[in-house]
Amino acid sequence: MTDSTNNNQPSQPATEERHLVRNLVAGATMIGSAMVAYEAARRVKTRLQLRDYKYYHDAFAGREMPFAYVDLDALDTNIATIVQQAGNKTVRVSSKSVRSVSILKYILAAHPRIKGVQAYTAPEAVYLAEQGIDDIIVSFPTWNEDHIEAVANMIRRGKVINLLVDSFEHVHRLETIAERLDINLPVCLDMDVSSDYPGGRFGVWRSPIRTVRQAIAIIDALEHSNHLYLDGIRGYEAQIADIPDDEPGRFFNNLRLRILKRQSMQEVMTTRAEVAAVLQTSGILLRYVNGGGSGSIAMTAADPVVSEISVGSGFYGPHLYDHYNGIDFEPAAGFAIEVVRRAAHDIYTCLGGGYVASGGVNRNKLPKPYLPDGAFLLDIEGAGEAQTPVRYVGPEKLSLGDPIFMRHAKAGELCEHFNTLLLLKDGEIIDEVTTYRGDGQMFL
Repeated sequence: MTDSTNNNQPSQPATEERHLVRNLVAGATMIGSAMVAYEAARRVKTRLQLRDYKYYHDAFAGREMPFAYVDLDALDTNIATIVQQAGNKTVRVSSKSVRSVSILKYILAAHPRIKGVQAYTAPEAVYLAEQGIDDIIVSFPTWNEDHIEAVANMIRRGKVINLLVDSFEHVHRLETIAERLDINLPVCLDMDVSSDYPGGRFGVWRSPIRTVRQAIAIIDALEHSNHLYLDGIRGYEAQIADIPDDEPGRFFNNLRLRILKRQSMQEVMTTRAEVAAVLQTSGILLRYVNGGGSGSIAMTAADPVVSEISVGSGFYGPHLYDHYNGIDFEPAAGFAIEVVRRAAHDIYTCLGGGYVASGGVNRNKLPKPYLPDGAFLLDIEGAGEAQTPVRYVGPEKLSLGDPIFMRHAKAGELCEHFNTLLLLKDGEIIDEVTTYRGDGQMFL
């Protein structure tokens, strides 16, 4: 196995498609037009559509299963698509969806407008900083004193790490520890940008900061602290980024969701604009205003207040993102499980496979058979801890020992089940890199 965690990106041969994507994306930056990047992605997509079961079967022949992989051609296409959708905004990589230092560095090196990481815990942020990654926002509050002190030590070494605050308790906690350590800590204010409508909440429960007045109160507390300063603000519009609105056979529900999303986004933009106006009046200069998610890149990019958009799942293209209006990610990451018995003429039982995604429990959180095309899980068993039966009637002649290629529902949890990722390029395995788990790191 090649250890690539200390390299800027996985080693790989130069190929026509990579040069096509990289050169055209760079050209888009120079001429100020993202359409060139989009054309690069479109032309490579034409090649990717030809990749069938045989393509992956032959590429991974002889590999012990189960294994996880990343198709770098598909990843490059997704990178170009994300850059195009983000317009002139910076893209910050959400690490919880990637969970591999090598892949994080690969993405960060792919385009000049991809900068910084949004980590999910303080220990993870410290670990990434130790691996040479900089400009990190910890996207959830940190209370543990040892974790805060570890971040402070990295800041002393010149790293840029922002801790999150959304309450007076957070401000007081960080101020007390920073005073003891005699250090100034940069922080990020997290705002709740969900929408409340008659009949229910459209969004998720995150920050308690839901109004401009509440945000101003926290900002004022930060201004009066001696060891904290406000570096940026963020608001994750999960109700827009995390809800599919182009599901087959659900025309009216899709229409309803799109209307709700547009209405909610207008509210989000208004709140951000009001907070930005207060900050400008007070003479407070922010380094960034962060928003978005993989499912709302284009909508968030239309907000003039936002300077950067966080993107995670879109790089890997898990199956939950197959049914978003105006979004088209390639399946860039997946895993293979081995057929070990044939329970019936159309039932192929595989070893393992029960890698279920987080969130509200429903069938959408199960992994799905990807290839061969037309395979699907059984309702009564789904994907199991020990075995996963797959029903398939199609042209491929499956035998014992053959792989079934699966796609995870969400991006992040995939890497929690595997120590390494096989990197595929032009039908060949060119490298094998570690995940966080393979590095011996388990942050949540």
